Amino acid sequence: MAEKKSKIPHNTERPVLITGHKNPDTDSICAAISYSRLKNKINNTDRYIPCRAGNPNAETSFVLEHFKVDAPLLLDNVKTQVSDIAYRKTPGVSKNMSLKQAYQMMRDGHVVTLPAVNQNGILEGLITMSDIAKSYMNVYDSAIISTAETPFKNILETLEATLITGDTNRNCQDGKVLIAAANPEMMNYYIEPHDIVILGNRAESQLSALDNGADCIIICEGANASPTIKALAEQNGMIIMVTSYDAYTAARLINQSIPISFFMTKEGILSFEEEDTVDEIKDVMAKKRHRDFPVISKDGRYLGMLSRRNLLGASGKQVIMVDHNELGQALDGMENAEILEIIDHHRLGTIQTLGPVYFRNQPLGCTSTIVYLMYQENKVEIDPQTAGLMMSAIISDTLLFRSPTCTKTDEMAGRALAEIAGVDIEKYAMEMFSAASDLKQKTDREIFYQDFKTFTAGDIHFGVSQVSSLNEEELLSLKPRLFHFAKEALGEENLDMAFVMLTNILKQDTLLLAVGHRADSLIQNAFLLEPKKESFDFSGEEIEGFTAVLENVVSRKKQLIPPLSLYGEQM
Repeated sequence: MAEKKSKIPHNTERPVLITGHKNPDTDSICAAISYSRLKNKINNTDRYIPCRAGNPNAETSFVLEHFKVDAPLLLDNVKTQVSDIAYRKTPGVSKNMSLKQAYQMMRDGHVVTLPAVNQNGILEGLITMSDIAKSYMNVYDSAIISTAETPFKNILETLEATLITGDTNRNCQDGKVLIAAANPEMMNYYIEPHDIVILGNRAESQLSALDNGADCIIICEGANASPTIKALAEQNGMIIMVTSYDAYTAARLINQSIPISFFMTKEGILSFEEEDTVDEIKDVMAKKRHRDFPVISKDGRYLGMLSRRNLLGASGKQVIMVDHNELGQALDGMENAEILEIIDHHRLGTIQTLGPVYFRNQPLGCTSTIVYLMYQENKVEIDPQTAGLMMSAIISDTLLFRSPTCTKTDEMAGRALAEIAGVDIEKYAMEMFSAASDLKQKTDREIFYQDFKTFTAGDIHFGVSQVSSLNEEELLSLKPRLFHFAKEALGEENLDMAFVMLTNILKQDTLLLAVGHRADSLIQNAFLLEPKKESFDFSGEEIEGFTAVLENVVSRKKQLIPPLSLYGEQM
């Protein structure tokens, strides 16, 4: 079963992802791990993160388990995501915050949107400058303070008042707001239980409000209440607060105490997650007129605000490519990533970078051999575990120094690393190859994709899967199954041709399977031999293809791809 994609860790430094090609082999994964350790040691950091573009095959799993190393971070693409953008990490506010406080925070922070969050950081709503403006223009209801369940402490803060008596840690839930402008006799007809009364220093008016059950009186212009009024208010639980504002100003300001929860947007909020790609959110933003969009985690926690302006400075992920340099083999989104380095031993492909990069490509049998040389050049000591990983990659890519791609440098590096790792390289290699040869429990898809790469030659787009084994019978038994799946892969991968190398490690030869239009002609021109046409029934379906025995051919990179590419460009 395929593993779920892992999340890229973010710390104070911007991460650099070191990754191999899709359908990774042992060199691809071991080179990523070993090179990340070298870069982190050289730079005294932990920002270089080894990654993989797929699940480890049986051989690689054996290597990782043998040397007790966790599989690298699993990625399915390196597209630019919200997490790569410097969006505003503005804090969330309480939904009980007053409109006045919200406006002041927006003005001081030069923002037009504030997110309301609960105690657990979960996004509850958004209040915008437009919402606040509408609250002033559209409110004509004298009972809106209670309708909005306004906290009395909001009123105290908004009017910059002093509390004389009463409990402001409660909300106004009934009543209306009125100004005691008439004489006390007239006010008896207007004041009702739970009202908030704005008045002056007239004791008669204060008593009238108290007698009629008002919840709060607001005394203006800095006047005070008599000891008798205070005592009666305390007995009845009425709040008395004193403000320096006059009655007109207090009446204008009091609606600014309404909590933002009354006006904020709570439903249908358009938000993004850090894993969302820039391509996806650009399309969404183009259809909406909002200036700011909240960024939330998968569990709904608020993280920050993203605007269209933030997208202008979006930077792609920083990536180092190992063991490949062709866009067709790279993770999706690589064309927009910031490629810092390429460490490889294959032919030069079609990759284009946004800027100059450190590029190291050597005609060696294994990328991990190059990484080993870089350890030596930088005088960095190799620990036994890292040595074991690089040794395993070299064994795999050179078939224990038997492959024509193997050089003296590869063999020197492999044996030196084996000594550091403390293993018998010949014995270990047979164990590793045996683990890779055990294909009984694998599906056709898993076998086909465990070491699969795509290539382009002229107008021809083709793919090559390689299956290596010590067991010839096992290889031959795979022929009908992989013929069938190779035909499926033509459509899945949008290929013109698909090839499968069934490589016998002991005999040092390959049975090549081929499907696709003119695949037989390409084999004939590339290897000067007549491929055999085969047809057989597979689960009721007739499968046709071609086979060819390639003696002394074990290397896809050096012995198969060059002639196929050369003659493919001429077709």
